[in-house]
Amino acid sequence: MNVRSFLALLTFFTAMTLQADTKPASSTELATMGGGCFWCTEAVMERLPGVKKVISGYAGGQTANPTYEEICTGRTGHAEVIQVEFDPAVISYDKILEVFFEAHDPTTLNRQGADEGTQYRSVIFYHSEAQQKAAARAKIAAQALWPDPIVTEVSPLTKFHVAEKYHQDYFRNNPNQGYCTFVIKPKMKKLEQKGVIPKG
Repeated sequence: MNVRSFLALLTFFTAMTLQADTKPASSTELATMGGGCFWCTEAVMERLPGVKKVISGYAGGQTANPTYEEICTGRTGHAEVIQVEFDPAVISYDKILEVFFEAHDPTTLNRQGADEGTQYRSVIFYHSEAQQKAAARAKIAAQALWPDPIVTEVSPLTKFHVAEKYHQDYFRNNPNQGYCTFVIKPKMKKLEQKGVIPKG
């Protein structure tokens, strides 16, 4: 190999090394949880820096391919949940759990406000052992915020079912709908005032 060929090869490998070093060091992760109506929890999580995507859906039940109508009967065992895709380099799973416990009442069994039934239960579906441990720590830490015992379920995620299209980005697409006006907007304002989420 002559000098010119050697230098060209050296330049090529140097460029490849630099290119590899500039790739993002982290990839996105998933968090799945339910805190009552998924329209509420979706709206809250979409505000957080580092959150790439939030999808509303169903988890924790026995029925295959459940519909919203079936979920509403409370007989499928599913909870209304959201699946959050986030960049751990920007926001940690611990922080997402902290916001989750601030954004709903985790002390009411199978109920959030006027929404009642097992589909509205407080639940964290973990994706890994690390998430399971983080959820346990978060429950302990959150207890200081509530006078009553926290009843949030912590279970492994077995299957996530994406909800119907009209449920996705519901608050963003329907800000003047009654539930959005009288339930979600006041909740968002309260969380903004507490500094839990940034102002929209």
